[in-house]
Amino acid sequence: MDELRASRLGGADLVAAAAEHGGPRLRVLADREALYADFAAAMLAEVRAAAAAQRPCRLIVPVGPRGQYPVFVERCNRERVDLRNVHLFAMDEYLDWQGRYIPAEAPLSFRGFLHRHLIEALDAACGFLPERLLFPDPLDLDGYSRRIAGVGGIDCCFGGIGVHGHVAFNEAPISRFGQVTAEAFAASLTRVVPLAPETVVLNSVRANGGDFARFPPMAITAGMADILAARRIRLYADGGAWQRSVLRRALFCEPAVAWPVTLLRGHPDYAIVCDAETAAALA
Repeated sequence: MDELRASRLGGADLVAAAAEHGGPRLRVLADREALYADFAAAMLAEVRAAAAAQRPCRLIVPVGPRGQYPVFVERCNRERVDLRNVHLFAMDEYLDWQGRYIPAEAPLSFRGFLHRHLIEALDAACGFLPERLLFPDPLDLDGYSRRIAGVGGIDCCFGGIGVHGHVAFNEAPISRFGQVTAEAFAASLTRVVPLAPETVVLNSVRANGGDFARFPPMAITAGMADILAARRIRLYADGGAWQRSVLRRALFCEPAVAWPVTLLRGHPDYAIVCDAETAAALA
């Protein structure tokens, strides 16, 4: 489907076109609150399915979207969900200019966010073990994949979609001197990446008042290989107007390194969920 036609579609028409095109399944929910409730319910369904099968629950999770975590925590606490056998692999984290973690107490730290809004917020009765929340480590790049392999692989990779199609911080490499093939990029492992200027601008505007000079310049990201190896992939898009164009590229564009989310096409169990504002036609 050409970009002009895709830009004019919204809501149910966008869902129908996505189904006809044969890419990822698309669901459109009424608003962000419904999306966060759905995200939390999907995480809980993974936990309960694993418990019923008497196996560990192994999930890759993002910090963006993030509105699902209060809903997930509230339900776990109220329903006394047993989380003792849950393993969570955070997708990414910001790094300083030397390639080290920014401090966990920094407002932008994903480690700090999940510690405050997940680990500290869960009742002790749920039994979640803090050591089972793992972040990719810039000082042990292969440790992330080793831990995933050690627990038997990922049941579901949850994530979002960046403005130029990155999943986690798998941004398209930019170089005048060489190119990375789609096959090589799809096989990429945990790595340290410099953030693209548009990522810094958009995320800074949304997160720290547009103070670009104080925004982390680098990140560590789970590689595409571990994401694509997940048994299920569920991406949640809650960005509204800024995410409408990249959502359509995720749905309709052929796989290309320039838009990394397109490399997920062809995964056997892949779906995208968005709110109605994000699904609206482009102006």
